[in-house]
Formats: sequence, C-alpha cells, structure tokens
Amino acid sequence: MLSHNWQRWFVISALVIVLDQVTKYWVSQSLAPGAGVPVMPFFNLVLTYNTGAAFSFLSQASGWQRGFFILIAALASLLIIYFIRRYHQEKRFSFGLSLILGGAVGNLWDRIVLGHVVDFLDFYIKAYHWPAFNVADSAITCGAALLIWDGLRLNKAKQKTGGAKV
Repeated sequence: MLSHNWQRWFVISALVIVLDQVTKYWVSQSLAPGAGVPVMPFFNLVLTYNTGAAFSFLSQASGWQRGFFILIAALASLLIIYFIRRYHQEKRFSFGLSLILGGAVGNLWDRIVLGHVVDFLDFYIKAYHWPAFNVADSAITCGAALLIWDGLRLNKAKQKTGGAKV
C-alpha cells in the first residue's frame, strides 16, 4: 500500500477528478442547460456552464479568460504537485493540497475539453441562490479550509512554544 509515501496523495486527487467528471457527465446527460430539478427545499440540481472562475468571475469577458484560467490552473497544479512531494509527511497539509489538486484538474479538464466548467449544485434560501458549483469546487473549498486550519494550528503551536519549531 502507498501509506507512507507521496503517491497516496495523488490517489486522493484522482478520486476527486473521477467523482467530479462522472457527476458532471451524468448531469450533462440528464438535464438541459438551465433546467433544474428540485431535490430538497433548499437544493436543486441545475445544469449551468461557467466560462469564468469562482462566482462566475470574468464570465462576461470576451474569451481571453479561458486561456488565462487554463494557464493559472496548470501552474497551480504543478506547484501543488511540488509541495505534495516535498511535504507529503504532513498529513493535513497534503490532504488539503490533494483535494485542491483534484478539483483544479477536474475544472481544468472542463476548460480544455469543453471551453467552460460544468456546474450543477444549486443551494438557496428563498429567492437567494448561491452561485452553482460542482464537486471540483467543493474539493477546492474543503482543501483550502484544511490548509487554513493547518496554518492556524501551526501558528498557535508556535505561539505556545515561543516560536520554536513544532
């Protein structure tokens, strides 16, 4: 098993990519663009396409953003791979990075192949809808939260020890 080396973190990333792509394919085959299916009183499945970044940032740009976001995602993925290989023994940090990597590659694949990212998770309260998102976005968010938690935990431990290495 890969329990004590850097490769296990890439297995997690691969699982995120597969889950992301399978769910996007299923929704794309099941719903028409813009069509929604109520699931719960606060949640719909709705097929949307996002040519921008998070919260549709730059989605109204003239098309240059596709190459820009592909470049950013590719460079970020390479940097994440470097950090995972270098700090693979730090579990929370590496797990967070592996989630971010899987999400980044899942959305990168969409941008390269489709020209947009497929979003379908629509949470709302009354008339206010959170921007639709997908499994990749969820993994990126959870990974970022883990990195923040890890950073705060390390900072708190350093304060307790007077800045000595923990």
